[in-house]
Parts: sequence; structure tokens; C-alpha cells
Amino acid sequence: MHIGLIGGIGPAATVAYYQRIVGRVRACGGRLEMTIVQADLDELVANQRADDRPTQARAYAKLIGQLRGAGAECAAITSLGGHFCLPETEPLASLPIVSGITPIDTHLVASGYRRVGILGIETVMRSLLFGQLVRTEAVAPEGDLAALGRLYQGVAVAGACTDEQRAVLFEAGRRMVEDQGAEAIVLAGTDLGLAFDGRDPGYPVVNALDAHVALLADLAMGRATLPA
Repeated sequence: MHIGLIGGIGPAATVAYYQRIVGRVRACGGRLEMTIVQADLDELVANQRADDRPTQARAYAKLIGQLRGAGAECAAITSLGGHFCLPETEPLASLPIVSGITPIDTHLVASGYRRVGILGIETVMRSLLFGQLVRTEAVAPEGDLAALGRLYQGVAVAGACTDEQRAVLFEAGRRMVEDQGAEAIVLAGTDLGLAFDGRDPGYPVVNALDAHVALLADLAMGRATLPA
């Protein structure tokens, strides 16, 4: 299956998706057809902050049309925060959209996690992944979610994470584990890998990117079918 990615949200996230899908397909000896289109990050951030779902849905629909024109058979948004308008986008989309939230929900259940903490942009944390995480109980960090969300967005836009930013993110996860009973922390922001990859924060971490990539790679190789 020819995979279509909506990239640019931000550049580091797009690179992470590209590298991991390519690596997974290559390791399995498969062939990959994939096209990436570039979303406008500033437009997306503005629409998220204004909760302007119809406008962003129309922007996505245009990009999905470009993917279809390039031969893609499905589309994926390379940002969990970018899923905020998924219900509004799906009726406008000319291709099926492969959600990044559904596979992490399945993965958490299979891993035996009953309660998890959510890290990401403010709207992802406050809405607990937009209410689309339906099989596992979730909690958000206590305190100033707006400030924590801005910190993460700064990491995403810059494509890099400072030691100070990393310390804040690690501490937010630790507090959810120690104070709120989270059994693991879900990295519900693609660019959180910039803070967590290759480091041990002292508690279990589940990167939502990995579950999404696994499904997209399986679709590319014909080992999975599009979710109903």
C-alpha cells in the first residue's frame, strides 16, 4: 500500500516518521511506496490555539488531495496534537486517514497498562488525547498545562530540546507516576523523542510514535488492512 504522510509538524517529527518507517520496512525485507506533503506548522499552531477545527480540516483535506494525486492510498498526520480536528477532517478527506491514537490505545491494553499519564501539547493533555483513548484510563499533569504545553511546542518548533526543557518534561512525568498512580507515561507528542530518546527518566515510557509507525509499516507491506 502506498502510504501518504502529512509532514512538517514539525520537521523533526517528519524525519522521525520517515526514518522509522523506512527502517522497519527494510528490516522486514519489504518494499515501500511513500509520499510526504508539507503542512504549514504556523497555520496548524494558530488553528490549534483557536480551536479552529473547520479551517484546519480544510487545510488537511487539500494536502490529502495532493497525496491522492501522487498515488497514496491512505494518509497519516505526523503529529498527535494535529489530530485535534480528525473528526472534522475525515468527511472531507479523499483518502482514509490512519489515526495515530487508535494503535497506541491497542498497544497499552496489550501491554497491560491500566492507567497512564499523558505528555504533549496543552490540548492533548487537557483532553486526554481528545477523548480518543478509550480503553485505558489516562491522567494529565497537575499544574499549569498551558506553560508545559508551550514548552513542548517550543521543542517541536526548534527541533531540539535543551537540558532545562528536558528536566521539566521528565519531572512532569515523574509526578504523574508518583502522585497520580500512572503506570507509564505516554509520549503523546512526536517531538518528545527529542527529550526522551536514549535516556532513562526513571519510569516506564511508551512512545505513541512507535505504535503508529508499526501500523503504517504493516500497511505498506500488506501485513495489515485499513482500520474500519
